[in-house]
Amino acid sequence: MARWQGFTLKWYGKLLEDDRIMTALYYTILVAILSAVIATIIGTITAIGIHRMRNGKGKKLLLNINYLPILNPDVVTGVSLMTMFAFLSLQFGFFTMLLSHILFNIPYVILSVLPKLKQLPSNLEDAAMDLGATPMYALRKVILPQIKPGIISGLLIAFTMSIDDFVISFFTTGNGVSNLSIEIYSMARRGIKPEINALSTIMFVVVLILLLLSNRSSDKKSA
Repeated sequence: MARWQGFTLKWYGKLLEDDRIMTALYYTILVAILSAVIATIIGTITAIGIHRMRNGKGKKLLLNINYLPILNPDVVTGVSLMTMFAFLSLQFGFFTMLLSHILFNIPYVILSVLPKLKQLPSNLEDAAMDLGATPMYALRKVILPQIKPGIISGLLIAFTMSIDDFVISFFTTGNGVSNLSIEIYSMARRGIKPEINALSTIMFVVVLILLLLSNRSSDKKSA
């Protein structure tokens, strides 16, 4: 897509000077963090509630509803959310994009937490309360620490899905608010700027460093 003229670092400097890309990066990270945290909280509470349900038919119905956003094509979810926001007369912008990301992230968190809940002994919470713990204390000190890996996995999946999303963001954003995927899409017709390549390199290096640190931490714990 460009003529090779040798190595240079000037595009990293140009990246910092490009207000549109930096603004899109800001909204991308902000929406990803907020949506991942909120979706993880709601998804964890919902997963615990579904796991505790005694009505088998109701539990199965909720799980099937939870699968819908995952199985639906993104364009169907995006158009549906856009129609809902228009029906509710919500102004399209940051709030509608954030709300959309939260809604499509929640099912992934639920599916990450539920397997960990199923692995717990059925009488674990009762045993904690027999020893004097209140239901809330048993939840905070006994249940949540046991399902922590599932919660962290759900958080990371939600964060990744939010950064990666284009279709739903495209249908639910408004003027002046765009993430990196929308910004890159708008550049595609004119040609991708080298600043985007510089940003992609930085993101790749950051993710690679995090993975190496995570693996190193896991190796230390196993040793």
